[in-house]
Amino acid sequence: MEQEIRRGWMEQLRLIAEADRRRLHVAHGARSAQAWLKDLLNIDGHDATARVRLAAATTARSDSSTADSVDAAVELPVTAGALADGAIGVEHAKVVSRCLNKLPDHARHRAGDVEELLVEHAFRECPRELAKLADRIRYSLDRDGAGRDEEEQRAARELHYTTTRDGMLAIKALLDRETGAKFVAAIQPLSGPRPETVDGVKDPRTVGQRNADGLAALLDLVLECDGMPRAGGQRPHLTVTIDYQALKQDLQASTNNGSAPAGAAGMLDGTGQYLSPQSIRRIACDSEVLPLVLGGDSLPLDVGASQRTAPAHIRAALLARDGACAFPGCDHPPGTPQAHHITHWIDGGPTRVDNMVMLCAHHHRTVHRQDWHIAIRHGRPVFAPPRNIDPARTHRSGGKAQPAAHQHALQRLIPEPRRPMEDTH
Repeated sequence: MEQEIRRGWMEQLRLIAEADRRRLHVAHGARSAQAWLKDLLNIDGHDATARVRLAAATTARSDSSTADSVDAAVELPVTAGALADGAIGVEHAKVVSRCLNKLPDHARHRAGDVEELLVEHAFRECPRELAKLADRIRYSLDRDGAGRDEEEQRAARELHYTTTRDGMLAIKALLDRETGAKFVAAIQPLSGPRPETVDGVKDPRTVGQRNADGLAALLDLVLECDGMPRAGGQRPHLTVTIDYQALKQDLQASTNNGSAPAGAAGMLDGTGQYLSPQSIRRIACDSEVLPLVLGGDSLPLDVGASQRTAPAHIRAALLARDGACAFPGCDHPPGTPQAHHITHWIDGGPTRVDNMVMLCAHHHRTVHRQDWHIAIRHGRPVFAPPRNIDPARTHRSGGKAQPAAHQHALQRLIPEPRRPMEDTH
């Protein structure tokens, strides 16, 4: 059925091209073919423009004249054949068309090679992934043009935020390509849907809620960054005050008939809100701890030294071994991991590579809230699920994230330059 739908798209493109050549929009009083098509099909203006351009590029013309409703488009014979066969969709074709129309004059002779490569990848990649390859190609063939686009986008950048009457924060932003890519790269791994449970229950959060949760997690990471500007001699931080004995309580012993014992809660500085010892133990896994000795009137009597539980050299070793998250089946991209103590340092666990594992924020919470058992075997972490998930508690090996790239395709299109031969004299 998808193949038939795609063939129908190609037939529509042929009709649009024919209507454009006949200038039917003039007979209907429209100023352009795309304006006529927008009203006729009740579609957005940018969609109508894209269809008219794609129709001109994928439909053979019997003469040398070109309709003046859109700029002359690069012809796409390979794309047209794939569309006619139903092998690719119109969104794939739009990606190919945009890429070839943005090629500079000095690279126009490579248009056929670029089209063949993109169509070949369109057979097995979705339009979003194909667009990434198209961007890589354009940046390789037109560095000056890509740079000009980036400068124009940066000049148009803006961000506004305001507090609503009920105390929530509203944010509106238009970001340049580089900043936008940084934002997406930072928030995407934090806002993805959680994996389905064993009984098939999916993540109930909406996309907006997942993005909000991702931004909250991103702020957590920013507050932990050593590079943040300091205020009053201290970098931005989250302060939680809790009784040490309550913090040391075992997770299984921290409840009494479903409720926490008296005093077993920590207070968030600045808001006066409370957190459970379980949440604070999770936060303390990979954070700076500043011990304070308080007197009976809650005034500080002594202060110890701040100590990071996961130093930079240990984090580097964990990233090399585990990737961003060692939890079985997690495909969390690199850049936002949390270092977890297998035996918590509060309980005497050492801060060493063989007692630590990298976890994403979601699986860090999962490990703390559920009875997952982690061990290091032959230098790699293994996970045993709780009995309500697997009664046998079968060990599952942790994996390392592997990034994807189109380097192999680019090497075929743009071979690496040969290195000059070394002088042996």
